[in-house]
Amino acid sequence: KRLPVKKLKVGLSWQGNPGYETDYLRSIPFSALTPLIENSQAEFVAIQKENTAEVISTMSRFLNLGPELDEVDSFIDTAAVIMDLDLIITSDTASAHLAGALGKPVWVLLNSAPDWRWQVKGEDTPWYPTMRLFRQISPGDWTTVVKEVTTALKNFQLK
Repeated sequence: KRLPVKKLKVGLSWQGNPGYETDYLRSIPFSALTPLIENSQAEFVAIQKENTAEVISTMSRFLNLGPELDEVDSFIDTAAVIMDLDLIITSDTASAHLAGALGKPVWVLLNSAPDWRWQVKGEDTPWYPTMRLFRQISPGDWTTVVKEVTTALKNFQLK
C-alpha cells in the first residue's frame, strides 16, 4: 500500500509595492503566471498583498488564498506563513528577501535589467544560498521566464 502523495506547497507573489517608481518593470501580470499554475500538481498559496477585488476573483480560481495577508500586521506573521511552504516563487519583492533570509527555497523572477543586488547574470546570488534566479531575456517578456520556472518546478516536485 502506498502512502498518500503530499502536494508541494508553493507560495506565489507577483507584484511589489505599486508606489515604487520602477515597479512596472519587476511586477508580473497575474495572467502571465497562469501556465505555471495550470501545468503543476503543486498547491499554490497566494502570499501577495494589496490585491484588488478583480485580482482576488481571478486568483481564487487558481490559488488557495491562504491567510488574508492584508490583515497580517508584521513581517513575523508573513514569515510564519512562508515557513509553512515548501517553495516560494516571486518577483523581486520583500517576500523574496524574507524567504531567502529564512533559508527557504525561493525562486525569483527578474526583469531584464534587475536591481543591482541580483547582478547581471547567473542563477544564484551571494546573498541567499537557497535562492535561484530566473531572468527575462527580453524586456517585458515574462513568457520565457514562466516556461523555465514551470519546467524547473516539475523537476523540483520529483525530489
